[in-house]
Amino acid sequence: MPEAFDGKAVTFTWPAEKVALATMNRAKEMNTLHLDLLNELGRALDIACKEKARALIITGSGRAFCCGAHLDYFTDPNSPIGKTGMELRDNYLDLIARLYDRFEAMPFPIIAAINGYALGGGCEIAISCDFRIMSKTAKIGVPEVKLGAIPGAGGVQKLLHHAGRSKAMEWVLLGAHLSADEVDRHGLLYSAVEPDELMPAALALAEKLKELSPMAIAQGKASVYVSESVDLKSARRYGLESLALLVGSDDWKEGMDAFHAKRKPNF
Repeated sequence: MPEAFDGKAVTFTWPAEKVALATMNRAKEMNTLHLDLLNELGRALDIACKEKARALIITGSGRAFCCGAHLDYFTDPNSPIGKTGMELRDNYLDLIARLYDRFEAMPFPIIAAINGYALGGGCEIAISCDFRIMSKTAKIGVPEVKLGAIPGAGGVQKLLHHAGRSKAMEWVLLGAHLSADEVDRHGLLYSAVEPDELMPAALALAEKLKELSPMAIAQGKASVYVSESVDLKSARRYGLESLALLVGSDDWKEGMDAFHAKRKPNF
């Protein structure tokens, strides 16, 4: 059996073969970004890699997907993250940003199953995933401006990539809570579903991804993210090199054999 765990902030299970599920389980605290949660999400990524997961689903418990920063850290005189802006940056925000960057570096797709409020750092989790499926009753947004702050773990930059400058400016500066229909209109969602359809929809997407070449998915995912941050010529070159790596691989051979035999490939 693949490794699983029931942690202080995250429960990690395998609801289907090669499909991992990380559930943020501090429902009473709205799954805020406690240090335990950050560490255990990192552990979930490590195990998913070790076990060669074909997809990872991340979801929340209770009313929230994740409501962002654990605000007690900012008012507790004995806070483990310190008191100054520099300490906050080095002991907390940098941990969050590096964790979210790891999502993009994983060789398998990550699906955010947004069950409830995904606010601040919770929104940043969702937009760091490769796919987002959202309950029609959920809300998402970056309301940090209402607390005298801004999204500091990549939210501004990733919203700019996802929705363009005008919408990123609107969402960051107004700090609104947005419905599934609103964000779906701007291409951020794979689908919006009824609450009881959320996990079945996420598992169905994971099963679709399992049928495809894991090597091609890894290279395709990397190509998309590289192409966001380099010029067109460099992006095209990266794509060519990625394809060259796939040619002659076991996945390539299986795909070609299946095509010629008119059968479904078995990756």
